[in-house]
Amino acid sequence: MDAEDLAGRVQDGELRLHELEQHADPDVAAEARRLLLTEETEADLDAVGAYTFDAADAEPNVENMLGAAQVPMGVVGPVRIDGGAVDGAKYLPLATTEGALVASVNRGCAAIRAADGATARVLKNAMTRAPVFRVADVGEASEVASWVRDNVGTLAEAAESTTNHGELRDVTPYVVGDNVFLRFAYDTKDAMGMNMATIATEAACDVVTDETPAELVALSGNLCSDKKPAAVNSVQGRGRTVAADVEISRDVVESYFKTTPEAIAEANTRKNHVGSAKAGSLGFNAHAANTVAAAFLATGQDIAQVVEGSNAITTADVRDGDLYASLTIASLEVGTVGGGTKLPTQAESLDVVGVRGGGDPAGSNADALAEVICTAALAGELSLLGALASDHLASAHEELGR
Repeated sequence: MDAEDLAGRVQDGELRLHELEQHADPDVAAEARRLLLTEETEADLDAVGAYTFDAADAEPNVENMLGAAQVPMGVVGPVRIDGGAVDGAKYLPLATTEGALVASVNRGCAAIRAADGATARVLKNAMTRAPVFRVADVGEASEVASWVRDNVGTLAEAAESTTNHGELRDVTPYVVGDNVFLRFAYDTKDAMGMNMATIATEAACDVVTDETPAELVALSGNLCSDKKPAAVNSVQGRGRTVAADVEISRDVVESYFKTTPEAIAEANTRKNHVGSAKAGSLGFNAHAANTVAAAFLATGQDIAQVVEGSNAITTADVRDGDLYASLTIASLEVGTVGGGTKLPTQAESLDVVGVRGGGDPAGSNADALAEVICTAALAGELSLLGALASDHLASAHEELGR
């Protein structure tokens, strides 16, 4: 059928929106949805329909496809990074609609470049899934928790039978009355790994229910914790726990930020630490989520997981008259294979960073991406703190017409 026929059959009630791909190729199905919406809402969807990839390629990523959202993309860098997985100067594409963001991050990158680069390391890699089980009482809960601690190897065998790449690193029991939560933590290599962890955990849960009195209630019990602000991720991490730091001379601080190391350190303490504590925030940073979100959009990450990506702490101190600054992101969930990383513009962005696909050794590409994003986010922190310390924030936005 052509697009008009499909749209007409939906309007007549013969087909539902999600059934169109059963009667036409995905691009025709998307066109039919646009025709239907144009007629019913009077919206002009020409721009939405002007995408450059085959709709079939997007089938694993979206349902009821009608087109694509185009977000302006800029680039920051190069910035030199001494990392555990990356070494050398790197660019990072950022997709955003927030004027001045790319300029701000790029100013921070220039300052880091003038300081001979930053250091970055992935400190931990553990994607989590935490099912919740029902038990009769706390005595039975204790029995289940003890069994789990003694049989992590058995659970690992079951979990790892579902994947060629994932490795179970740990299982931690938590008891709340007649609830037992098991927080499984996996090394998912170059994949972000949420689906991998879910499938592997389901297999492990079968063993738990076979060998203990516990009854599975939900495969995710929110102690994971995915796409929600959570203290457990601040403390234990999720995905990549990554840090970056830099020492910038007083001259460079004054040249690039028009302020002093002391002023930036004080702004960081009073804003990011005291202000965040008073607010009850889980993130003690200026705007790390800004860079994380823009990098996620550009490189095909799960956008909702910017929630965990904002879970970061910025520090700033004066060392012998110079500025030392760091950013530690507790739960940066990134991958270079799977999900949205296979879409054309996102794959090209990963090529810019040099981390497309699986790394050698496995996991090294995702580690490198995490180090680059963290360093760029540190650059964004420095730039915003510098603007606040020099009272240039409003004038910068005004000058750029934002």
